[in-house]
Amino acid sequence: MKSEALPLPVETRGKFLSTILFGSRWLQVPLYLGLIGAQLVYVVHFMVELEHLVVGTFILSEEAIMLIVLGLIDVVMISNLLIMVIVGGYETFVSRLNLEGHPDEPEWLSHVNANVLKVKLATAIIGISSIHLLKTFINAPNLADKVLLWQTVIHMAFIVSAVSIAYIDKLMPHPAKH
Repeated sequence: MKSEALPLPVETRGKFLSTILFGSRWLQVPLYLGLIGAQLVYVVHFMVELEHLVVGTFILSEEAIMLIVLGLIDVVMISNLLIMVIVGGYETFVSRLNLEGHPDEPEWLSHVNANVLKVKLATAIIGISSIHLLKTFINAPNLADKVLLWQTVIHMAFIVSAVSIAYIDKLMPHPAKH
C-alpha cells in the first residue's frame, strides 16, 4: 500500500518561508566580521604612518608633516565609519546588541535605524572627502587642474547627496518617542 504525502497547509508553508527569510539576516554576520578585518588593516596602516611621522620628525617639511597627519586623521575617520557600519548595521539588520546600561554604549546607538544610519554615514563620508580634498589642495602645485576640479566636484556631489538624504529623512514620518 502506497502512502500519499499530504500537502503542507498554507499556514505551515508561510511560517517556514517566514522563518527562512527572517533567518537569512544572519548571512550578514560574515560581512561584518570581514569589515572588522578591514579595520585591523587600517590599524596597521595607521601605525606604519605614525612611525613615518615620528621617525621623520626632524627631517620632514611642515607640508609633509601636515600631509601625514591628515592621512592619520583620514584613517581614524574611515575607522569610525567602519564602526558605524559594523555596530549600527548589525544592530539594525541582524540582532540587538543588548548594551542598555553599558557604560561604553555609543549615544547614537540607542536611536539608530536605517535612515539615521544613512545620514550618519553620508556625514562621515563628507568628512573623509574633506580630508582628501584638503590633502589635494595642500599638494595642488604638484597636481593638474583637472584633478583639483574633479575632486571638488565629487566632494560637492557627496554634500548634495547627504543634504538630500537628510531632507528625505526629515520628510519621513517618525514614530512618537515614549
